[in-house]
Amino acid sequence: MRKRTKFSVTLATALAVGTAALAETDLDIKFAGALEFSEDGTLFVGDNLNGAIYAFGLSSDAPGGQIAPSTIANIDTKIGELLGVGPAAIQINDIAAHPVSNEVYISVTRIGNLVSQPAIVVVSQDQRIRLLDLGALDFQKQALNEFPDGEITFNGRSGGMGPAMPRDTAKTAVPLSTLAIMDMEYYEGELFVAGVATDNFLSSLRRISYPFDDTQSIANVEMYHIAHDQYESRAPIRAMSIQEIDGEPQLIAAYTCSPIVLVPLSDIKDGAKISARTIMDYGNGQPLDMIAYNHQSPFGGEAEPSLFVTSNARSPQLIPISGLQNAQVVTHEDFGRGPKLDDNPLMPYGPVGKGVMFEGVPLHMDLVGGGFFVSVNRDAYTGSLNLDTNPAWFPSRIHNLLAEFDFPQYQPDPSRTE
Repeated sequence: MRKRTKFSVTLATALAVGTAALAETDLDIKFAGALEFSEDGTLFVGDNLNGAIYAFGLSSDAPGGQIAPSTIANIDTKIGELLGVGPAAIQINDIAAHPVSNEVYISVTRIGNLVSQPAIVVVSQDQRIRLLDLGALDFQKQALNEFPDGEITFNGRSGGMGPAMPRDTAKTAVPLSTLAIMDMEYYEGELFVAGVATDNFLSSLRRISYPFDDTQSIANVEMYHIAHDQYESRAPIRAMSIQEIDGEPQLIAAYTCSPIVLVPLSDIKDGAKISARTIMDYGNGQPLDMIAYNHQSPFGGEAEPSLFVTSNARSPQLIPISGLQNAQVVTHEDFGRGPKLDDNPLMPYGPVGKGVMFEGVPLHMDLVGGGFFVSVNRDAYTGSLNLDTNPAWFPSRIHNLLAEFDFPQYQPDPSRTE
């Protein structure tokens, strides 16, 4: 009840502060990318094409549905059917679970008639799928300062394994502005936004008050990248969480190939040049989501505050937050020169926790109801894209694994010796 009351107050304040935006500005969203919820149900949507963040007021009166392990196979096909396009015209950008209703929100790019359009699809706990009518919702819009020039694109490369192929050179058509909003984290009335800013010092952290008031701070971030053996200010933070580390709130951030750094929130000020503290590197790959939760083993013991990090190139990583306390900060002076691969004895480095079994390829993921993970993942055998909900202590399907437990002779009694 307190959550609903607080949400009503927050939304009322937003309406008061953003009256002009709500009454006079038509919804002009061009891209639905990174998603984030406030604890009361305000939905934040990052628009990398417009260089803006939208906040939509959603009703939080609906009670949370019963959560149970479930699978929706071929979720891309089902979304395509809803939007009138085939699965090849569906790109899933992010997912987020509503903190009150436990519904799963999926941001999508749909391509049809040579035009790309944004959409947000909602999946209820009873597996009903519907399209969110953004035009029917009250909203606020916050434009980003120092938005990258959309004409500047990436370089194509082959990775040093021979001449560049078409899929490598395709990057030359991708503008830097597509990374303007990589991740968002709502924390105590503020929205922290990681992404690319200007064209010379790219990696940025923005700090935006909500309700939006057309002000924001933007800081530039540099960090030492162990695997790349260089200090970097280009590639942005890919996934992040805010936790209390060493007695103060700090932003825990994951980069490509895959260092973890710490940034005290007190350092994130307008115009600041931040040197993030590198404390670990768990191996090559591109982090997608970082989820804070209490890891509880089914075999007993204390629940342990942890981070669950998914990547497009490796199994999820379970990182206990306790390992980040008083962690050693590293620089180039702590390592030999040269880049470092996964088979290098150095990697992984630091309090990286452990890799977690996940059958298939986990992509975007979020925590739902406190004790379950909902994930978009690719089946290892069929290639189907599925939406799975599983207990957080065992967040994987095992349908493709034929183990000794599946044999008809299996007996669960451990006292058997036959």
